[in-house]
Amino acid sequence: MGKDSSTRPAPPSGRRAERNRQAIVAAARELFTREGFEAGMDQIAAEAGVSKVTVYNHFGSKEELFTEVVGQAMGEAHTTMAELAARLAGADDVREVLLDTARALVEAGTDPARLALRNLVTGELRRFPELGRAYQHSGPARSAAALGEVLTELCARGRLDIADVEVAVVQFFSLTLYPHLIAASIGGALPADLADRLLRDGVELFLERYQAS
Repeated sequence: MGKDSSTRPAPPSGRRAERNRQAIVAAARELFTREGFEAGMDQIAAEAGVSKVTVYNHFGSKEELFTEVVGQAMGEAHTTMAELAARLAGADDVREVLLDTARALVEAGTDPARLALRNLVTGELRRFPELGRAYQHSGPARSAAALGEVLTELCARGRLDIADVEVAVVQFFSLTLYPHLIAASIGGALPADLADRLLRDGVELFLERYQAS
């Protein structure tokens, strides 16, 4: 375990410190993905090319470092979602952009490295429930909020008619992304033809329910 954050000095600053920090996070992501949470801080330090003291200067504990790794990985997914959300908000053909959004969500959600981190979070929930909360806040909650903002905008433009956006977001994910996550979580994947039909039908069902008349 690391030092008490209440007594630990502020993390190092400056360009060199930032380079070290990013090297530590990159090394931790690689090792956590490959070896799980049992990867040691000394291994991470060696992989990053810094001392173990430097690692602890930046991150007071392995849990804190893991939370940063998850946050950055989910931040990448959120950036993708934000870009898609911007396209969706300005789209003329809502059907096609929703389909593109669904495909991009599946591609990002089933990325092997992100799946490994998600599975690692799930496996460590009993010991470190705060990791699950950090993962939810950094990833799924942000993506859901981004999609919710777009659906709200499309309602304001008269393209969709949604009474409960929060429910609609969950329904969109359920119709498109979640079946792929379930298959990927056990090391499988849906056949390509079935996956494509599922996404197309999912978008059609969503629009049948919510497209403005």
